[in-house]
Amino acid sequence: MTLRRLACALASASMLSAAAAATDFANPLVLQRADPHVTLHADGFYYYTATVPEYDRIELRRVRSLNELGKAEAKVVWRRHESGPMSRNIWAPELHHIDGKWYLYFTAGRADAPFDIRLYVLENAAANPLDGQWVEKGQLKTGWESFALDATTFSLKGQRYLAWTQRPPASGKHMTAVYIAKMDSPLSIAGPAVLLTKPDYGWEKIKFDVNEAPAVLARNGRVFMTYSASATDANYALGMLSASDSANLLDPSAWTKSPTPVLASSAATGQYGPGHNSFTTSPDGKTDILVYHARNYRDITGDSLHDPNRHTRAQAIRWRADGTPDFGVPVADAVR
Repeated sequence: MTLRRLACALASASMLSAAAAATDFANPLVLQRADPHVTLHADGFYYYTATVPEYDRIELRRVRSLNELGKAEAKVVWRRHESGPMSRNIWAPELHHIDGKWYLYFTAGRADAPFDIRLYVLENAAANPLDGQWVEKGQLKTGWESFALDATTFSLKGQRYLAWTQRPPASGKHMTAVYIAKMDSPLSIAGPAVLLTKPDYGWEKIKFDVNEAPAVLARNGRVFMTYSASATDANYALGMLSASDSANLLDPSAWTKSPTPVLASSAATGQYGPGHNSFTTSPDGKTDILVYHARNYRDITGDSLHDPNRHTRAQAIRWRADGTPDFGVPVADAVR
């Protein structure tokens, strides 16, 4: 082999090794962090936030590789109030960069009513969201007042949308559904909310009637929206809606709902209750990645909401020939 051919072979092997490393995850990535949200920013860093088990603060981490998350500094950027709004059950933060500023969308209750939860927003104008000042921008109003959580935002063809979870207006049931609306600013929606999915199937109604935690991935001319269903124990699972990216996303009939979960517990891999995901990519943008939480045991003593061991995990997404994502099964823990 000539030196030139040897150099090319080594370079090719190095690129393949780097590509494999970018999607070979040492799961769990972060212990005791549920509802993970990852943003790969234009600066080449991954920014990570998640629900902490104490439900009392919002942390951010900044890394070059997802496998570095567990060892990265967790900087506390905001803490709950002692009383009043935003004083209990700080859940499901998501970090988004919009029009040159950073926004944290999160869920919070009150000390006198911990489960009377609503959506709130923080704003930061710094280039690095671990720096600068986070400013409270108040409640993100959805059009009616009821149990609301798990806001996410995405932009498609120049229009920004908000998707979130809420109890339907005047509903007598303890049920949650997923809604969508256009946004006219990072802090407000522009018009009426549209219900996209509510619990319809048996697997969405185990212990609780739940559709929550929407996450959006636009690929192959389609928009895929995952959501989580049922109780937050081993019954928790991911469902999915899909629509054409040229459709009116505010038209519920434009969306097709999968009748079965797209990711569920696996005794074979020892992973239980996968859900509340976000999407990101490898650093080169070529591989789509599912980031989610799951436990590595099935049986829970007491209320699953108070069990802290929902760990952050990641795995590469495979794509079927028809352009739809195949999430497979939640992968087993890495051998350490």
